[in-house]
Parts: sequence; structure tokens; C-alpha cells
Amino acid sequence: MIATQIADAVNADRLLESIDALAAFGARGDGGVNRPALGERDLEARRFLVERARALGCSARVDACANLFFRREGDASLAPVMTGSHIDTQPTGGRLDGCYGVLAGFEVLAALSDANVRTRRPLEVAIWTNEEGTRFSPGAMGSSAFVEPSRMTRHAEARDADGITLGDALERHRNAFPDLAQRIERDAPHAFVELHIEQGPQLETAGVPLAVVSGIQGVRWYAFHVEGTAAHAGTTPMPLRRDAMTRAIALRHELDAIAHELGGGDTRVTFGRWSIEPNSINTIPSAVTFTVDFRHPDAGVLAAFDAHAKTIAQRHDARIEALFTHAPVAFDASVLSRIDEACRALDARALHMTSGAFHDAMYLAQHCPSGMIFVPSRDGISHNPAEATDAAHLVLGARVLAHCLTTLCND
Repeated sequence: MIATQIADAVNADRLLESIDALAAFGARGDGGVNRPALGERDLEARRFLVERARALGCSARVDACANLFFRREGDASLAPVMTGSHIDTQPTGGRLDGCYGVLAGFEVLAALSDANVRTRRPLEVAIWTNEEGTRFSPGAMGSSAFVEPSRMTRHAEARDADGITLGDALERHRNAFPDLAQRIERDAPHAFVELHIEQGPQLETAGVPLAVVSGIQGVRWYAFHVEGTAAHAGTTPMPLRRDAMTRAIALRHELDAIAHELGGGDTRVTFGRWSIEPNSINTIPSAVTFTVDFRHPDAGVLAAFDAHAKTIAQRHDARIEALFTHAPVAFDASVLSRIDEACRALDARALHMTSGAFHDAMYLAQHCPSGMIFVPSRDGISHNPAEATDAAHLVLGARVLAHCLTTLCND
């Protein structure tokens, strides 16, 4: 079977060496990577990958959001199959988040070339711009603009910490790559498959090397604002205080309780950011703002949390501010079945799980049949220089991707 032939043609040494090579762009002294989107190190990394794609006989194209597309043509004029991820990192990022999915896609291109196999459909490897959102907010700008180009007007106005707009950075990218052709097709790909590290502990805990990702959790971000009265810590009796921190802690306790009651074992709730005024050791707090990140795969649970959060805030005389919302994403059953098929063909055990983190595939799923594959993250660590995955798991993930993409490309 051709798909198994291409999976077997995946070169472990070449894949692992490519991860090392890309990690050199923005390398940190602690083994991590700092490569912000469209910064100098990112441009250098992109140039490296453009040259590598052309050496494999692939075309390189770019769109309005500086997403890059490396295409290996097929035998027929059909919609392409697409894979890929992102190569921008957190400031203290690791070597694998996003990058592994891009480089595994390149390894599939190389395996097809080595085997001298031409598929029916073209295969494209995409690099999506600014997935992390650490330089420009929000994240996943590239994939969201690819799916909904009207987003570009707003994205272009986003500014980084130095006041540089995304529009300015895109102009610099155009000047750095004047010979790249524009990708102007608006037709949807035949399918999109993203390979990624899990960024959590479930696969390692289960002792399973792969996951077929059925979807991505929905999310609610809120800020809660609690007011009190600043007063002297030594002279104000406890019964007479209007302590904003004491009230905020009580509010947080109720929110945590209802999140677990509604969501059960799938609940993910985080109270991640706290701001206290006047933030003095001997002054009773006059104002507290804290954030809530609530995630769940069930849209009904998310809606119920919305209603309860508003009621609880009112009961505590707090102001609630909605910051961000995204519905749960269910990946396409036909694509997931091809990933399952690849795992069985390669005798690779796999769990079915929902992603707790956002990925570019979240937006691609609105545009074409999509799916994801996870490999384990050692100790569940990501967004950290210590981010790591066993080499055998990285290679197995690339082999499963190769099998799945080859099958889809011959549909």
C-alpha cells in the first residue's frame, strides 16, 4: 500500500536534525527558543524553510497575513490536502510547540520525494502566522485570517510592545521575500491535519504514544472587579472593614465550586491574573480584579457557567466583564477515521481525546474537514525550555501523519 510505503520512508535522523536546525533560530542559552512572530529570527527561520522546500521541488507561496504554503503538486487539478502548524514561539518557549507539526509536514514531502511517489492531490505544508499571540494579540491570526479574510483589517492594526503594527511587520515580511508568489485561491482544501505535541500529561500518564484528537474545548474568559474601601490595617476593626480582597476570595470560591459542579471531570478552571489596589502590606485592599479561564468540551456547560457567573457576581456586588469566548470545536469524522486507519496500519496505540489548548486547526475546522494528532509531552510540560518528547514518539507521529496525508491525497 502506498500510504504504508511513505510512512516507512520517513527518515528519523532527518526529522530530528531538522528540529535541531530550526531551534537554532532564536535559540536561548537554557535550551529553549525565543522567536516572536515576524521578528528577525522568525524571518531567518522562514528563509531557511523556503530554501528547503524549493530544494525538495516544492513551490513556496505567501498570503496577505504572511502565512507560507509549500506545495508539492499532484497528478490532478484537485483541492489540496494541507498540513502544518506555526513556528513562532513563546518568549521562553520550547523547540517543539508548533514547529514539530511543520517539520513533520516537511518530512512527508521529503519521504514522497525519496519514494518518487506522486499523489493525485497536491500536498501543502502551511506555516500559520502569530499563533502564539505573544507579539501581536490575538493569537492564531494567520489561520483565522486564512479562513475569514475580513479579519485582516482589524488584525493589521494590532500593535506589539514597541508600538509596531502587524501591518508594519507584514510590509517588512513582503520586503524580505519579494520573490514569493501570492496564494490567492479561496477554495477550501480537501482536508487539513495538524500534528502537535499534547502540551499536557494525559498521554504520558496513560503510557500511550499517540492521540486522535476529536475536538477542542470551548472557552470563556472573564474579569471580575470587586470594590472595597482602603483603610489602615492596624486601626480598622474586622467587622467594620470593606475589604475587597476578602470579598474577591469568597467570589472566587463560589465560581470554583460551580465550575466543578457543572463540568465534572472535564472542568478546566483557572484564576490566573490578580490585580490588587493599593497593594500595600498595611492597607486594606480597596479594589481587586481577577480573571477566570473556564474551558469545557460541552457548549451547554459553558452556557450554564455564563449564567451562574453573572448571578454569582451580582450576589457579591461585583462587576463582571466578558473578555473572550469561543465555542467547542468538533473535528471531522471522516478525517479522524483516516487518522485511526493510519494508527492501525502502523500498529500504533492511540487514545481519543479533546484538546484543552487552542490550535490553528480550530479555525481550519470552520473551512474544511480537519483533524489533529498528538504525541506525548514529557512531564506534560510546554511553553517552557524544558519542553520535550521522546524521539521515538516524534518519529511515530510523523509516520502516522505520512500515512494519513498520503491516503487523503489519493482520495
